[in-house]
Amino acid sequence: MIRTRSLVSDGSRLRRLAPLALPAAWGAVAVAWRFGCPLARQPGLPMRIATSVVFLTVGIGLVLGLRRGLARELARVRAVAHVTQQVLLRPPPARLDGLTLAAGLLSASRDASVGGDLYEAVATPHGVRIVIGDVRGHGLAALGAVVAVLGSFREAAHDEAELGGVLRRLERALERHLRERARDEHPARTGTEPTHPVAEEFVTLLLLEVRPDGRLAVLNCGHPGPYRLGRTAERLPVGDPLPPLGVLPLPAAPVPYTAARLLPGETLVLHTDGAEEARDRRGRFFALDTALAGMPGEAPAALVRRIHTELLHHTGGRLADDVALLVVRNDRVRVPAQPAEPGLRRPRPASSSHC
Repeated sequence: MIRTRSLVSDGSRLRRLAPLALPAAWGAVAVAWRFGCPLARQPGLPMRIATSVVFLTVGIGLVLGLRRGLARELARVRAVAHVTQQVLLRPPPARLDGLTLAAGLLSASRDASVGGDLYEAVATPHGVRIVIGDVRGHGLAALGAVVAVLGSFREAAHDEAELGGVLRRLERALERHLRERARDEHPARTGTEPTHPVAEEFVTLLLLEVRPDGRLAVLNCGHPGPYRLGRTAERLPVGDPLPPLGVLPLPAAPVPYTAARLLPGETLVLHTDGAEEARDRRGRFFALDTALAGMPGEAPAALVRRIHTELLHHTGGRLADDVALLVVRNDRVRVPAQPAEPGLRRPRPASSSHC
């Protein structure tokens, strides 16, 4: 096994050096010609020009070889990042238990496909459960917390009968991650409370359950409330917010807010705070509510694309924070009252008169 890995590593190094083989060989010939050939040492302008052309050609070949190798390495890194995004922040199903969904992420880190924002939607026996969150900070440093929260949600959403139980599982998963990370970064402090800034990291979170009748159960941990699109665009009430995960302990039994509904034909737009805090060159915030008000009846996938386009146009392509969007449309059909079958008469109410 060790020998196989060594051979694979050697082969990988040889592939990286392959673009430099021809320029290096040509350079060796040029050096040998310059110092070993009597003709190359003869005075005169033509011979100097010939020598300069040879060495210039070698230099250009080396630069192009290095550039080609770096381009291949960058392509491999981008491919790995794309696969990581598909596994970690996978796109939700287009249809889920009568709901139409679409999601998208804009990363503030250059050439990054994943960052500190997270989302997921799963169908469970208790309804469609959805999470969207934002880890403090962005980029690769926040990936560990994203992995911990999403991994816990994908299991707890099916296991826990109550939405509050799902939230408590997410809190415990994040606490474990932060403890392990602090211990790895400061092994000498094992057994003591971490004082490193990692102990101050937190996650804002919105946990939502869409029940079969369209009723919503919502738990909000310091996250921006979603917008509900029907005839108008309005901020959905989500009840009193809880503290973000990792800041203060949650109640033993968090009680979700259940007074909101998502009727057939209505759309819910969940987002992270980067969508509303994006600024243009003059410092003006992006008006997400105004943008959504101008998109009645948009399909979820088209709505995500248009919001991303308007965000990039507003900021000139310079985002200060990651932006995640998750759009859910209720395409469940109301079942109308069924008429009586032909040939059957409805029973008449009994008469109150007496003969």
